[in-house]
Amino acid sequence: MDPFTTFEGASQYGVDQDDTTSMYSATPSNLTEQIIVPQRTTGLERGIDEISLTSRPVNNFGEEYDRDDEPPLGHGVEHACSPQSVVKWFCNSRGNTSASHIVSHLVKAKHKEVVLHKDSPLGDTILECYNCTNKNVFMLGFIAAKNEAVVVILCRHPCASTTTSRDINWDPSEWSAIIHDRSFLSWLVKVPSEAEQLRARQISMAQIAKLEEMWRDNPNAKLEDAEAQDAYQYQNILGPLVKIEADYDKRMKESQGESDISVRWDMGLNQKRTAWFTMPKLESGEVRLAVGDELRLKLVGASMKGWANMGNSSDNLWEGVGSVIKVPDNVDDWIVLEMRRSDNVPTDCREGFAVDFVWKATSFDRMQQAMKTFAIDEKSVSGYILLGHEVDPQVLRTQMPKRFTAPGLPELNHSQMAAVKAVLQKPLSLIQGPPGTGKTVTSASIVYHLSKMNPGQVLVCAPSNVAVDHLAEKIHMTGLKVVRLTAKSREAVDSPVSYLTLHEQVAKNDTRRELQKLIQLRNELGELSQSDERKYKSLVRACEKDILNAADVICTTCVGAGDPRLAKFKFRTVLVDEATQAAEPEAMIPLVMGCKQAVLVGDHQQLGPVIMNKKAARAGLSQSLFERLVILGNRPIRLQVQYRMHPCLSEFPSNMFYEGTLQNGVTAPERLRKNVDFPWPVADTPMMFHQNTGTEEISSSGTSFVNRTEAANVEKMVTKFFKSGVLPSQIGVITPYEGQRSFIVSYMQLHGALKKDLYKEVEVASVDAFQGREKDYIILSCVRSNEHQGIGFLNDPRRLNVALTRAKYGVVILGNPKVLSKPSMMQFSKPRKTLSRAMESFRRFEPPANDYAEKNARGGPAPSRFDPAYYRTHDAISYVPADAQSVVSQALTQSFPLAAHPYPGAGPSGRKSTYTGYASSVISQQPADGAPDPLGTGHALAPMSSRASSIAYSQFDRLPPGPALDKKPAGLGQRRLSIGSITPSDAVSSYGYKAGDDDTQSIAPSQAGVTEF
Repeated sequence: MDPFTTFEGASQYGVDQDDTTSMYSATPSNLTEQIIVPQRTTGLERGIDEISLTSRPVNNFGEEYDRDDEPPLGHGVEHACSPQSVVKWFCNSRGNTSASHIVSHLVKAKHKEVVLHKDSPLGDTILECYNCTNKNVFMLGFIAAKNEAVVVILCRHPCASTTTSRDINWDPSEWSAIIHDRSFLSWLVKVPSEAEQLRARQISMAQIAKLEEMWRDNPNAKLEDAEAQDAYQYQNILGPLVKIEADYDKRMKESQGESDISVRWDMGLNQKRTAWFTMPKLESGEVRLAVGDELRLKLVGASMKGWANMGNSSDNLWEGVGSVIKVPDNVDDWIVLEMRRSDNVPTDCREGFAVDFVWKATSFDRMQQAMKTFAIDEKSVSGYILLGHEVDPQVLRTQMPKRFTAPGLPELNHSQMAAVKAVLQKPLSLIQGPPGTGKTVTSASIVYHLSKMNPGQVLVCAPSNVAVDHLAEKIHMTGLKVVRLTAKSREAVDSPVSYLTLHEQVAKNDTRRELQKLIQLRNELGELSQSDERKYKSLVRACEKDILNAADVICTTCVGAGDPRLAKFKFRTVLVDEATQAAEPEAMIPLVMGCKQAVLVGDHQQLGPVIMNKKAARAGLSQSLFERLVILGNRPIRLQVQYRMHPCLSEFPSNMFYEGTLQNGVTAPERLRKNVDFPWPVADTPMMFHQNTGTEEISSSGTSFVNRTEAANVEKMVTKFFKSGVLPSQIGVITPYEGQRSFIVSYMQLHGALKKDLYKEVEVASVDAFQGREKDYIILSCVRSNEHQGIGFLNDPRRLNVALTRAKYGVVILGNPKVLSKPSMMQFSKPRKTLSRAMESFRRFEPPANDYAEKNARGGPAPSRFDPAYYRTHDAISYVPADAQSVVSQALTQSFPLAAHPYPGAGPSGRKSTYTGYASSVISQQPADGAPDPLGTGHALAPMSSRASSIAYSQFDRLPPGPALDKKPAGLGQRRLSIGSITPSDAVSSYGYKAGDDDTQSIAPSQAGVTEF
């Protein structure tokens, strides 16, 4: 039998159904089904053993499920048609999805009625309530008879909730839903066997969503309709999206001009004029500017007498175009524009200038050209690599090297070595590199072996210049001849690999003496005569060609691969680093240059491409080629050993994003700096959540946000790091909003307790700017703090992953736990195997209890904040004092109020509440009378809501119930309890996974000053 026809579930649109009652015969042991209903007068066209769904909408049910967007594998969909309707069949298995495929369709199609197929064990039957004939399957359940071997179908309300049913032989309290855990009960709708599922066609969640969307317009649409049949159709799909993005980008750039600019003129070392000025819109975040951008500077005011009479008859007295060679930073706000031409520059003018962006279509034109080349040139790239056609995997015949580690590079670990070995034998390889796993070293090793094994140059690309520079440097260390090709507009920009750039190698080439003379003359005079300029350009082109031909590896950006200087080159092997950050048409540019062996390196669990036009992004332009190939079933090779983070910092991302597969290549002692005296809540666990409840504000641009309270506390944290012995260059401040970034920079320099120059050296940037980079210590300012607006950018799990994985030695998070715990991202589900313990570790604070024990021994009174009455008006949260040596929890009380309630919210019986932990290392910033201000933040302990009165006051909420609390040596004689001893044995599994699926009760909303997970 066809495996598609064994599934139980179908969708029917617009078929009239007769009223039918449903009752099933059952035994207590196995629920043997027997239908006891009237015969149907109409039915379905003969098909397969499935369920039919009538087209009636169901409201709101799918809201929670639609947020569950994992891309797991499922099973195929079979289609069968009758004269009256279109019937689609679905299985009741879930594959790797959180819901069965039939329930997934019910939710996404907003259907709620089903009918069993005539060949099913229960016959051609409508599922409906026995009393009121309600057919909404999401309200239906069953009750077993008290004295008979039958079950009855009843709706949840009102029939099952009242006792006025037709037969008092049923106990309404025993009612149970027919859909459990987002799947029909197996005795009602059979689940395919494992063998049948293995034989079935695999389909991804993205393909399911696409099919559902197509069915709204065409009920007969098939999965094949969602796939590109050939390169022409591929171009027809992506080409218009690139055009939409280009038009939007042009409108945005052309609207970002600014007038009333004051300019200071200078002369560069290369004898070119430079203009120095500031742009207020840039400071407010309204304008984005990068090194290499081109600006048009115009003189629009008659600020210089006689200038209008010097041959300028247009509205603009003068205008010139230049490239940006410096953008504002923490040191100053100057923008430096190097003018393309230095003649006739109004250097005597200071006022009356205007600045416009010069929009260049180069990148978009090259994307369109790449897709056109793919469509018309069969030799550009192997089509089966990109179109998703089902073909047998190919293995390249090659002589494998005896040693996979490249010279000059660190020794490869087992996962890196496996990746290199696999790549050399396959025409298409995907390498997933989680944070800190050595993607660059692995990529450089792959390039080394590809260069040695294959003739011709290897083309190495990445979407950003920073990534290309970093990879070019590593490849150069192997001894290969590397050429870094940059755009003409970026040749004046400083680069860490300037000695590898093509223009620098041309300038230092000693084989062409005439060229050297012209270069020297050009540097002295700033420009050449027309005849000398023509000769200069001709000699440069010839020299560039010679250098490129002699190279082993050519490194450039993805867009740079379309440079005319590479037009006649064919690259058999292409490696694209950070491939998940490139839009698919952008990644196509290097691949259509004759590629026969492609290697894509990236991580689809980190940030994807930046697409400005939301319409184009929703239509698919925001999906990278790497991610699409993964969805199509290409399994990436994952690097598994991380060398960046302290082991405690890697635990959460490993289990949240990488199924717990990340291994630590560094030990905890290697990531603990004894000379840094920072007051971590747990001395050997360098991470902390600092609670901030200051409200967010809209920035001056109107499109970004500012949180002044968090900015003030960022300054306090940075100052504390300085005093602890950390250098400014070792600290990174990450915030997702440009308004907050600008405010933090200015606030630290104005209000910093130490020298202003120290704060200037601290890098404050967005999550996007920090991707692919690392710092010793990271401070994350979450910004959002509101009642109804959500958390914005932080709702993207990939953004959270990047932010939390930049640090090597420690992380401090500042945010409002009540707001941050609301979104579904923080309410982790079982299929993602997310740890409650991992998030709890961000909040764990073990007090030096012996400090307080000594005070009790002396008989002195406890501080007022330790009084049990204190907790009726204040939050029971810990804090970081100004003195790093006196980290004392405020939670220890003289009378041990937890003795009667061993867990938060537990009753006298000791029954564990739904909370598995709370923010015991959260630092409150709300003021309280008489409460200490240990960090000097200007705030102290927060008032506690009445709901929190029963919450535990210290780490003892994780102590096992019993007499242990009464034993002073065991509880107070130790400075720090072990992790294993303080975690309730039944709270989490050995890996800390939650026991239930989507247990929202155990992830309760945050109370004031307390965060529950």
